[in-house]
Amino acid sequence: MNTRTNISQLIYNRILENKEQLKLQFENTKNSIGYFFVDELLPEELANELYLKFPKIEDTKKRKNLREYKYVAFQMNKYSSVLEETLYAFQDKKVVNLIGEICNLPNLEPDEFLYAGGLSLMGKGNFLNPHLDNSHDKDLQRWRVLNLLYYVTPNWELENGGNLELWPQGMQKSQTTIESKFNRLVVMATHQKSWHSVSKVIKNDTRCCISNYYFSQSPILISDSFHITTFRGRPNERIKNVLLIFDSKIRSFVRKIFKKGIRENPHQYKK
Repeated sequence: MNTRTNISQLIYNRILENKEQLKLQFENTKNSIGYFFVDELLPEELANELYLKFPKIEDTKKRKNLREYKYVAFQMNKYSSVLEETLYAFQDKKVVNLIGEICNLPNLEPDEFLYAGGLSLMGKGNFLNPHLDNSHDKDLQRWRVLNLLYYVTPNWELENGGNLELWPQGMQKSQTTIESKFNRLVVMATHQKSWHSVSKVIKNDTRCCISNYYFSQSPILISDSFHITTFRGRPNERIKNVLLIFDSKIRSFVRKIFKKGIRENPHQYKK
């Protein structure tokens, strides 16, 4: 039976197998945007089941604007239990602590309310522009420090698009592309320099991802300061970039007046 206890043990064992290699990978990248990834995270049969149990597009929330075009799901009790069990398996204390050891980030805390986390689906034409994640949790009490992305679409190829892009030197330099490969977990640091994006999906298929965030009482960088989710245009999107800068300034101004926004962010699991 696929309970979160069993799944978390599988995740823990697979990461532990590769612990030293993953530590080296994160260490070698931490001065820009620290990250590591591990393939074949779960047994293939389970990873395939997760993909098959993902909700249909029509049963999710559409996010479509200048910044992004994707579909999300976070009210997990509406969907197959194996999705919720797997999502929360990443929040098991031993998994959280192991990833913390790899990234040299002690006292990490997961987010049971899945603020901005949960399930993400991207079909043909969907994208996510370069951005910085919101610096805090929903209550502005903890710093967001790690982003966990677990991809479950079988036979996903680099040329399909929908791949994670890191911009360690900003949008004026070339990006690092991490393929959204089936059964791959990517863990990346989030701070005020961790610009990242998702390339436009080219294939007529759906890229499915299970996402979690880890938080801490302290930011990764001493220089980090509070910021909202901040978007920019790609290097060839000059007009869009100007519009997104203006958009970010307006939304930042609003947050200075209303610390938690004008309304509560609906992207959280209401238990």
